[in-house]
Amino acid sequence: MASDLSNIFKDELSNTLEQLLSKNSQIDAVTKLVSENFDSTQLVECSARFDLKGVSSEVNFYIPTLSATKFEYLMLGGMGDLKEHIDDEITDAVNEIISNICGSFCTSVNAQGLPDIGAIKSEIKSSSIVEGSSLSSKKNAYEFIISLGNEKLPIIISFDELILPFFSSITGVIASDETEVKDKIIPSVSIPTNVNTTSSSSVHTSKNLELLYNVKLKLSVRLGTKVVLLKDILRWDVGEIIELEQMVNEPLEILVNGVRIGEGEAVIVEGKFGLKIKKIGNEDLRLNQLVGL
Repeated sequence: MASDLSNIFKDELSNTLEQLLSKNSQIDAVTKLVSENFDSTQLVECSARFDLKGVSSEVNFYIPTLSATKFEYLMLGGMGDLKEHIDDEITDAVNEIISNICGSFCTSVNAQGLPDIGAIKSEIKSSSIVEGSSLSSKKNAYEFIISLGNEKLPIIISFDELILPFFSSITGVIASDETEVKDKIIPSVSIPTNVNTTSSSSVHTSKNLELLYNVKLKLSVRLGTKVVLLKDILRWDVGEIIELEQMVNEPLEILVNGVRIGEGEAVIVEGKFGLKIKKIGNEDLRLNQLVGL
C-alpha cells in the first residue's frame, strides 16, 4: 500500500496559509468537486509538478476569485481596498502562496523518510487566470473549505492519476501494494533469468558510489525564512531588524547543496559556531536526496 500523505498535505496547507496571511487557518472539510458551483467565477490556476521516486506527477491548484482576492489583500497586510476581480498582482501573490505550500509539504514528507516516496520535490510550472467552466473537465478534483479567521474560503485541488494513491484519505484511491503503483508509472523491463542481478547491481552501485566520495558539497544551515514584499526590501537600511518566522526554540534546517537532509541546533565549538545534529535521514535516504538515485 502506498504511503498516505493526506494529513501531511492538509497540515502544511493550513500552516502555510496561517504563516503567510497572519490569520488562524484550518481545513473544515474536503469534498468531491461540484464544478457547477464555480461556473460564474474566475480562478487562478497554478500547475505544480511533484517528482518522487523517479516519477513526475502533476497537481493543479484552483483559487476562486473570493479566495484569491482575500489572499492578496492579506499578504499586503490588509492595506488598501479588497479587489473584486483577479488581476496579475493577485495571480503573482497566489503563485507565491502555492509555491510555499508545495515546498513546505515536500520538506515535511522528506523528513519522514518514507521508502516508497524517496526524496520528493516540487516546482510551479505555470500560473494563469481561467474561467470556472474549465473545471467541468477535471475528474479528480476536490474542494477544500479553509477557515481563515472568521471566513470560509474554497480552494480546489486536482490530482493526476499517478499520485492519487498517495492521497488516499482525500481521494479514496488505494493501491493494493507498492508494486501496483510502480507498475502504473514505470515500464517493466524483462531481465534474463541466468543473470545474478542482485550481486552484480550491488557491486556496480558500490563502485559507482566510490567515485563520488571525494565530491565537495556545500553545507549550510537555515536559521529561518520569511516572505517579504519588494517595497519593504527597498526601504531596508543599516540597522534594520528583520523578524523571521522561526521560533528561537525550533530546530535549524541542515541543507547540503540546497537540499534539506536533517535538523540540528546551534552550539559553540572553540569560539566558533557549530551544529549538533538532532534529526537526520538514514544513509539511503540522504543518498537519494543528494544524487537522485
